[in-house]
Amino acid sequence: MDRQRLNVKAVFFDLDGTIVDSKEAYMTALKTALSRTGKKNKVNTKLATEIPKRLEQNLPINDLIQGTNEKKFLKHYLRAYYQATKTKSKPVPGISHALSRLSGRVKLGLITRRHVSKEKVIEELSAFGLAKYFQSIVTACDTLTPKPSPEALIRCAEQLNTTITNCAVVGDSVADIRAGKNAGTKTVAVLSGIFSRQELKKENPDLILKSAKDLPDYLE
Repeated sequence: MDRQRLNVKAVFFDLDGTIVDSKEAYMTALKTALSRTGKKNKVNTKLATEIPKRLEQNLPINDLIQGTNEKKFLKHYLRAYYQATKTKSKPVPGISHALSRLSGRVKLGLITRRHVSKEKVIEELSAFGLAKYFQSIVTACDTLTPKPSPEALIRCAEQLNTTITNCAVVGDSVADIRAGKNAGTKTVAVLSGIFSRQELKKENPDLILKSAKDLPDYLE
């Protein structure tokens, strides 16, 4: 892990792969979408994680689901994914303790590309005892442009009454790091999601950590 320390007033966390482990939900969504579109592709972890990787980067997935209409596939995939997160997502190990430590030192916000209401996210996090730590939650429903656009980060900073340059964004994807850089925040990449260290390192984040649970030790 990197040893740089950050001096910030607020931290914005990504949801999937950062606060919660969503790999099982990705697998469930893939199986459901393939079934609903009549495909019999062999389902494996590589395919299940490659699809959300592409979606995070606004890249096409046609080559992954050859012979299937992408729009139709994504309709079933996203519907199944949002449904699966209710039962398949689970907190990243140690994240509750980390958020408890952080909440007494900095303001905390959560930003997700999920196109669901803030209330749905609160409901999911409340089941894990995590919702209480976040003073601001911004979803794709609250913005016109998703990450890597800085829009959600700027909105979160406004809600927390904090200057954006005094904030850090923590996430497992290249979109999180790019959004942070576009907004002017510090950036922390975590390896608990679906992107590799090599993929994240290319984005030149300020820190790369194994998990967001380690963050309290890297703040001033």
